[in-house]
Amino acid sequence: MSAIDKELIERRLTTGVLGQWYVVGKSSQVKPGQPHAVKALGRHLVLWRDAAGKLQCLEDYCPHRGARLSRGEVHDGDISCRYHGVTLDGAGVVVRVPAMPGCALEGRKAVDSYHVIEANDGIFVYFPSAEKPEPTPLNLPEEFTSPEWSSFLCMTKWDCSYLFVYDNFADPMHACYLHADSFTLAFGAKQDVMQLEERDDGFHIAKMAQQGQNLDWTHVVIDGSQLYCRLDIPYPAAAGPGGPFQIIGYSTPVDETSCMSFFWRCRRVTGVARESWRFLYRSTLEARHWHVLEQDHHMLANIPSDAPKREMLYQHDIGVSRLRRMLLQQVRQQLAAEDAVAVRAAG
Repeated sequence: MSAIDKELIERRLTTGVLGQWYVVGKSSQVKPGQPHAVKALGRHLVLWRDAAGKLQCLEDYCPHRGARLSRGEVHDGDISCRYHGVTLDGAGVVVRVPAMPGCALEGRKAVDSYHVIEANDGIFVYFPSAEKPEPTPLNLPEEFTSPEWSSFLCMTKWDCSYLFVYDNFADPMHACYLHADSFTLAFGAKQDVMQLEERDDGFHIAKMAQQGQNLDWTHVVIDGSQLYCRLDIPYPAAAGPGGPFQIIGYSTPVDETSCMSFFWRCRRVTGVARESWRFLYRSTLEARHWHVLEQDHHMLANIPSDAPKREMLYQHDIGVSRLRRMLLQQVRQQLAAEDAVAVRAAG
């Protein structure tokens, strides 16, 4: 592989694997009649709700003079640039140039549009690739769709690579050390051996000798449409009704050095127990969970960006290594597909 090939692979890995769905925000952030700006995978995007309340997403760029559409206005479900009023629909087509009716810009698709799905308070946007220009079906976690589950979505921006966040997920052993003073993760052995089990939708990494004591396992889902992680946190009786506290975690690169991380905190509870747990979570548990997240944040933000090139891994890191190999394979396939498209275009 040439040096330039390695550089392309590294850039794609750090800015985000394409052909997948990424979480870019919370539904409550996009209010009717108000454009909302986000940056993901190095791209500036604007989100807004059309006349029916459905989310639309475009490149945050007015084709007239390049002003940010997110600084504009929503009119009849379309978005208008505040600079000169040029108006685009959700497909990125210019529908009106108010300063010059009948202008040649009208009717032209002028900026990129993106497919959007709202699910369980989260906003998912599809970033196409050469091999998968149209969105693949998004297989949402059961915790998002089953009435047996109740959840809260936590969103936070971290000043580290999103890859570090997924490495952290794929490393259950860190919890009994980094989070040893927390409400739920202060228990369990600090020595064990990790076992990796391949699954159709990714893999499962778990401690062999310990169950139900700490963060003992992680299910890494990398199914071709998305990447997320599922893990269980054992709960003492003082944490209220329901079984283990389950986390569904996604991370989305903002750019090469920062990311947005989304943690759905889930519990299998219904009826009165559901309401009791939700009250307890808001009144007592949420602050404790933020404390744990900040421990992860401060640790990851202070790891040098070139650390993966100097690491000395051992047996506990088999989940980290497996995830990295799977992402690398995806990137190589994407770059090969892009090369094939370029060759065909060149004739």
